[in-house]
Amino acid sequence: MTDFWEHPLVETAASYSVVVLCLVVFMAIFEIVTSYNNWEEIKKGNLAVAMATGGKLFGIANIFRFSIEHNDALTQTMGWGLYGFCLLLGGYFIFEFLTPSFKIDEEIAADNRAVGFISLIISVGLSYVIGANII
Repeated sequence: MTDFWEHPLVETAASYSVVVLCLVVFMAIFEIVTSYNNWEEIKKGNLAVAMATGGKLFGIANIFRFSIEHNDALTQTMGWGLYGFCLLLGGYFIFEFLTPSFKIDEEIAADNRAVGFISLIISVGLSYVIGANII
């Protein structure tokens, strides 16, 4: 039975399942943190929200990519993924703090695509920095 759990197809399915579950949970947390409803805004065609949300999704997935690559145990992968998510969430708050002349959430909700694009780039960029430090 041990050979079954160590088979690459089973390990891939396990990692995939855990990452999808974590993505759902982490995106729900981002939904709580933002002042707008991500999926409702995307449904209305708000490209700024779509870019910001896509950046968050990519950022989380990228952090997990590094975590899977550097850890054999699923629990370690989850731990680093959670830690990386917390850092990415912190980056979101820092972005909001460093732009006191306007509110990031309000601009993204108003479909300010420039702000949505910068939000995407920040999430993607930070995910590479976070991922590079995962051991």
